[in-house]
Amino acid sequence: MSEAPTLKRSLSQRQLTMIAIGGVIGAGLFVGSGVVIGDTGPGAFLTYGLAGVLIIMVMRMLAEMAVANPSTGSFADYSRNALGHWAGFSVGWLYWYFWVIVVGFEAIAGAKIIQYWMDVPLWLSALIFMVLMTATNLFSVASYGEFEFWFAGIKVAAIIGFIALGSAFIFGLWPDKSADFSNLTSHGGFMPLGFGVITVGIVTVIFSMVGAEIATIAAAESADPERAVAKAANSVILRILVFYVGAVLVLVLIVPWNDESVAASPFVAAFTEMGIPYADHVMNAIVLTAVLSCLNSGLYTASRMLFVLAQRREAPPALVKVTRRGVPANAILASSVIGFLCVIAAAVSPDTIFAFLLNSSGAIILFVYLLISISQIVLRYRTPDSELRVKMWLFPVLSVLTALGIVAILVQMFIDTALRSQLVLSLLSWAVVILLYLANKWFVKRHPAEPDPEVTAPAGEQSLR
Repeated sequence: MSEAPTLKRSLSQRQLTMIAIGGVIGAGLFVGSGVVIGDTGPGAFLTYGLAGVLIIMVMRMLAEMAVANPSTGSFADYSRNALGHWAGFSVGWLYWYFWVIVVGFEAIAGAKIIQYWMDVPLWLSALIFMVLMTATNLFSVASYGEFEFWFAGIKVAAIIGFIALGSAFIFGLWPDKSADFSNLTSHGGFMPLGFGVITVGIVTVIFSMVGAEIATIAAAESADPERAVAKAANSVILRILVFYVGAVLVLVLIVPWNDESVAASPFVAAFTEMGIPYADHVMNAIVLTAVLSCLNSGLYTASRMLFVLAQRREAPPALVKVTRRGVPANAILASSVIGFLCVIAAAVSPDTIFAFLLNSSGAIILFVYLLISISQIVLRYRTPDSELRVKMWLFPVLSVLTALGIVAILVQMFIDTALRSQLVLSLLSWAVVILLYLANKWFVKRHPAEPDPEVTAPAGEQSLR
């Protein structure tokens, strides 16, 4: 009987901490926040706060399950244990699909930033980024961790620096500047478009915060997964308060919410208002690091989810193979190829095929979060309190409210005609995944495997240890 393939535990606590911090900060904050501010008004930071609460609750539920069962490298297994194999299959494949689309999207976003400085074909820059990030992931998990440590560090330093300089500007600690908070109310009021728009913006904001849960996957490749997960979950509150709510509050205090420059690039608009030279070049460089960080993490996350699915005989068996360094090379290459096909789609047919791919993954992360919430409620009732070292707050009230909150966002997407196609196409993607599950179940029944540790061990006891 051959030994089951294992992932190497070579991520340090230092790297995991920065992955957890940087995972919450996507390019969406640097670019997408301008759209949210324009659609909401000065009170946009409240929208970020509400979306942040939802992410915090999901992370706390994940932490409860991950600390109780830290050997599992994927939260797909929590859904599998709680709701059945269909749920684990759904979470695994939907999450993988979401991230390979993100990989393609981020590669294109990075290529567009390069075009700001030099005239290079979009597909060529995107290909170079894809090759570089694939090579980083293929070399070792430690190289992924080190890359993410420094790139996430740049994002974190940039936002902290912005908040520090912006606060000095707002409070009058700036040359020829007095304290000024008038932008909160002097352009049509605090909520010029009404308080109802707060919930509309949550749909956009929630996607810019996706990534906090990567820490629970990366923890499986650390020496102390239990400590890593608990630490990541506990620190997510401060990260969202500072990096999202704090940064957006500073933005709306510096630049009027209805200024045209805010929608294009809010951070450039703020730096320009403060009189900082070369603001556009500085922010483009920072956004490029954010894009490459998302691309790097997207490849890592997608490959690990594919590896777990292959272990469960829910993906081609070749994807379960690992290199001598403990890296699932085939899973990385498969995810990278699909990501690059998305890049080709964006180059060849940006308004049809690529738009379809983006829309068909638009609500997927919400489906995954909903299944995580329901799984936590089910597993909590099955687990004695004495066995839980990390617990969801005020269970079951907050767990149920979180699940209902996610459903409310999905309903909001259906009501909003601009977002309805994303919901419908994402539901179609889920339907395709369910059909694939039934086909895979039939295939596995017709072709039973020889007894093997990677297949026969119960979920949570398999070889991600």
